[in-house]
Amino acid sequence: MINEFDFEGGARLLPAIERTARHIAAVKRRMKHVRYPVVYVNDNFGKWRSDFRKLVARCVDEQCRGKQVARILAPEDDDYFVLKPKHSGFYATPLELLLRYLKVDGVVITGIAGDNCVLFTAADAYMREFSIAVPADCVVSLNEDRNRSALEHMRASLKADIRPSGKIRFRRAA
Repeated sequence: MINEFDFEGGARLLPAIERTARHIAAVKRRMKHVRYPVVYVNDNFGKWRSDFRKLVARCVDEQCRGKQVARILAPEDDDYFVLKPKHSGFYATPLELLLRYLKVDGVVITGIAGDNCVLFTAADAYMREFSIAVPADCVVSLNEDRNRSALEHMRASLKADIRPSGKIRFRRAA
């Protein structure tokens, strides 16, 4: 979600992206309240020398479409981050190792695009035997029908909980 949204359809989608970002921020607050770790998994945008903190600063400090979203979802000092080179957050990243280190057995996946990066990350999480939640109001795609279809596929095939974020309950971590 930390992104300049400088792609075809980005401007048209911005209101839905900002609405989704507010839902994600609320989920993040609830997760932190019960002491769950928060991991940002973000594209490297083909920049192999990219740095997540520089990307956030660029989005917040410069005039770009993603400025408001970056402000809403600004990472905190105790958050983790993983830069990904391709669609899945697990592909060629240390995400699985980090989650195992954190003793995580379930993931809440949010972001853009539900029919692409979110779907592939959820499939890879499923193959690694994590329980999966993909709150429907925390995912957006360029096409609403494809987003709904992807969510339904994740529910049916990956056993993902796709209820709206307010209906998902988090137990306090030990």
